[in-house]
Amino acid sequence: MDTGTVIFIAELGAVIAGSWLVSELFIRLITRGAKRAGASAELIRNVREGLSILWVVFVVGWLVIVTGLGSIFSFLTLSGIVGLAISLALQNTLSNIISGKVVKIGLRATWVKTDSGDIAIISNNYLVNGPLLNFTAGQRLEKKLRQ
Repeated sequence: MDTGTVIFIAELGAVIAGSWLVSELFIRLITRGAKRAGASAELIRNVREGLSILWVVFVVGWLVIVTGLGSIFSFLTLSGIVGLAISLALQNTLSNIISGKVVKIGLRATWVKTDSGDIAIISNNYLVNGPLLNFTAGQRLEKKLRQ
């Protein structure tokens, strides 16, 4: 093995290690922000796993391009397909993060005022199909159960 190959492999290793450190820092920052926002442990775990998978995909794609095994066009195509697959896989998880106070219940939609003050208009069809958690009803229901 010549010196050029050894240097190339060392550079690849350094770039992979550096990108891993940056991705871990990014994941920890997002996790800390999600915890402060009150996200559930399951949602935080899913986001961490998704970001880790995304890092692996980018590193593999980068290695394919750098080593000359593929063209930039094939990498972009593959990354687009992987991004679509990941977004479809996380669609239900990420869509369950709207929380707030119900302002109005209509025939077709329910209006929810989020913690930030925005109004989210959610289709009743969507609400019927998914599980709902009412965190504010705990005390009221406990009183009824004791009677």
